[in-house]
Amino acid sequence: MDKKYIHMYCGNGGGKSSAAIGQGIKYACAGKTVFVVQFLKGKAESELDYLKRLEPEFKLFCFDKFQEQFCELSEEEKQEEMIHIRNGLNFAKKVLVTSECDVLILDEILGLPQRGIIRVEELIPLLQAVGDGVKLILTGNSRCQELWPYVDEVTEVRTDYLAD
Repeated sequence: MDKKYIHMYCGNGGGKSSAAIGQGIKYACAGKTVFVVQFLKGKAESELDYLKRLEPEFKLFCFDKFQEQFCELSEEEKQEEMIHIRNGLNFAKKVLVTSECDVLILDEILGLPQRGIIRVEELIPLLQAVGDGVKLILTGNSRCQELWPYVDEVTEVRTDYLAD
């Protein structure tokens, strides 16, 4: 992993976060430091809490204040949560600029533009801040095709219902 690498898991299908976490575990097993920053999932008990056992090589960060997921919050709570989300984005950029980790997973970050929290264009400087030797993994439902020219790999996970 000598050069920077950006991978995006997007689409309406399930398993995007799991795939990204699996990649992170693979790199942690190889002695790399992995940070995961979660967005929009709330502070409620999560299946990812189990990963806290993997610290210090694998660190999980959540900047959400409320227990509920973003979509379940009142409008007033959403406004307050957006401040915390921006703090998470600033943290992610700092991590990238200072090369604090080898792998940074930004879980559900692609949902931020979809919900009007940020514009897709605001993510481009984040992608440009990825330094050599760092792998950045983005997940979320939105395809954010405007970002595709800046990434090395896009994995689209779709759920298609086929008629019998």
